[in-house]
Amino acid sequence: MLRPIRDTVWAFDAEWAPDPAAGRLLYGLPPDLPDAAVLGEMWKRNGATEEDPFPFLKTVLCRVLSIAAVQRRAVNGQAKLDLIWLPRDPSDAAQTPEAAIVSRFLDAVGKHKPQLVGFNSQSADLRILVQRATVLGLPAAEFFRRPDKPWEAAPDYLDRRNQNDWNVDLMDLLSSWGKGAVSLHEIASLSGIPGKFGAAGEQVAHLWLAGQWKAIVQYNCCDAISTYLLWLRMAFISGRFTREAYDEEQEHVRQLLMDTTEAPDGEWAGAYFDEWTRLQEATGQI
Repeated sequence: MLRPIRDTVWAFDAEWAPDPAAGRLLYGLPPDLPDAAVLGEMWKRNGATEEDPFPFLKTVLCRVLSIAAVQRRAVNGQAKLDLIWLPRDPSDAAQTPEAAIVSRFLDAVGKHKPQLVGFNSQSADLRILVQRATVLGLPAAEFFRRPDKPWEAAPDYLDRRNQNDWNVDLMDLLSSWGKGAVSLHEIASLSGIPGKFGAAGEQVAHLWLAGQWKAIVQYNCCDAISTYLLWLRMAFISGRFTREAYDEEQEHVRQLLMDTTEAPDGEWAGAYFDEWTRLQEATGQI
């Protein structure tokens, strides 16, 4: 199911919301119309109903608010985990512009060349980063660099044929589009891994309008950790980890959560740990 695991893996997730600037430009809305009203008009023009007041918008119409990733590095045969996120300090206005978030992430990927792991990353997370880099005019030469020949070992994060292992899309491996498509919440929860709890994707725009950047980043980190745990599970069932190695890898995640809990504003990691324990008990895994 999974190709070989590279020395550096980033299980990542991005959060975004409708971009008021895009709404004003594309729909000819007044420049002084409040952001909340612009978003309401964007949803209305894209099919909002009483049953679905916040319909999905094309990613190109949205702005990136946060990116988080679990970084796994193989060091002397041992896995070392770090949790990374942008903006690192949401209270710092210099870190929250979309250009700063997208540029810093793409530059970091180009520099460190990790194996990216995502859930629907081919069609959503990675795609919005490429689209918004284009809209914002952000140079990221190392990220966008592609090998001359598709069989070369150099990184290629833009190969949509999924013929390399630089962007592992777990959703693509698990299901197809349509009514049979599996969500991260469904597959994670049934596997004893936290899915969506405490917030949901459609709430991100409202959190942003309310200035709750910290809540968005924490929600983003939870999704990144769930993506990583799902990747570990799929690596185990496909023979990339033995049972003993898989158990050890999960212990690394527990330690990461405990370390994060002890950091300032890290209480969310404790809530994630508790939910993970509850789900493992409910699915008979502990």
